[in-house]
Amino acid sequence: MANSDKENKPQGNQINIELPEEIAEGEYSNLAMIAHSNSEFVIDFIRLMPGVPKAKVKSRIVITPEHAKRLLGALADNVKKFEATFGDIKKSDEAPKFPINFGGTLGEA
Repeated sequence: MANSDKENKPQGNQINIELPEEIAEGEYSNLAMIAHSNSEFVIDFIRLMPGVPKAKVKSRIVITPEHAKRLLGALADNVKKFEATFGDIKKSDEAPKFPINFGGTLGEA
């Protein structure tokens, strides 16, 4: 019994993080909008679909300015590691262009 209690408790600076199955599946987003106040950053992750005039916010994350700066650093570090492995990420200055029909034929219902 003592061993199983020891195994479940985080050691030192470790954090025990639970990832529920429905969250682990993730949520696709192809647009993010960021706003801030003097005390927080609000990041809305949005799914914009071709031919649909209304986009939906799929997730909203609210963080402190300190955590926003940490997130910025973590993203920069991960992009650097990604590019070292897979090559430069191409960046376009123009907005993404979505074909109305996703490039296939239009269906009828």
